[in-house]
Amino acid sequence: MKTHRLLLLFAFAALSVTTIFVSANSGKSIETELVRNTQELFDAVAGGNQAPWQKYFADDCMYFDEKGRSMDKAALVKDITPLPAGYSGSIRIAGVKSHIEGNVAILSYDMDETETVFGQKLSARYHATDTWMFRNNKWQIVAGQVLRYYEDPAPGTIDTARLTAYAGTYELAPGVTMRVTVEDGHLYTQRGDRPRQLLIPETTNIFFRKGIEGRFLFHHGSDGKVDALMDRRNNEDVVWKRV
Repeated sequence: MKTHRLLLLFAFAALSVTTIFVSANSGKSIETELVRNTQELFDAVAGGNQAPWQKYFADDCMYFDEKGRSMDKAALVKDITPLPAGYSGSIRIAGVKSHIEGNVAILSYDMDETETVFGQKLSARYHATDTWMFRNNKWQIVAGQVLRYYEDPAPGTIDTARLTAYAGTYELAPGVTMRVTVEDGHLYTQRGDRPRQLLIPETTNIFFRKGIEGRFLFHHGSDGKVDALMDRRNNEDVVWKRV
């Protein structure tokens, strides 16, 4: 009797392990399939091939791209057009992560884009998250969102003698000030006891901080002298007046 029970326990344990193994392999198999489908989508972009986008996006899908556009399937597919003459490029996906439960799979990944514009090489990085559903015996994307990674612009050059014109104290409100200083040919800003920040020139009068989106612009008054510093965020300015 005990032997029979032990055999049943061993059989149940073996069945459980097998079930877990099959489930894990099934999830990995699904991820592999969806990664392959996703790469097929982006391989079709440069040539404007709409077929994979018709195939892998559900008719009721929602898609939000890196430009802030909200599109349904018709608008998304229509947006897939060949690159202009003189342009070429490719998009490779990497860093894939997935979460799969039942008939829903969430795929999150990076996109490394390279583009050549009349011989000039460009690159950009994006991050996307797609939600796939298994319906009518096929996997399709029902929702997708793309974000672009921020990257600093290329530093420009500026006459270091010109930097002294920007040095001074700027006021946002009574008691709220920012100091701009010059040291060893570089421009710095500092608010109160906070660490100072290096301002890197993009062009004359326009500066950026490493790894921080936005720009600092120096405004000149009618007399030609700097009278304000504008902290530009999302195309809107916070104005600091020179005091």
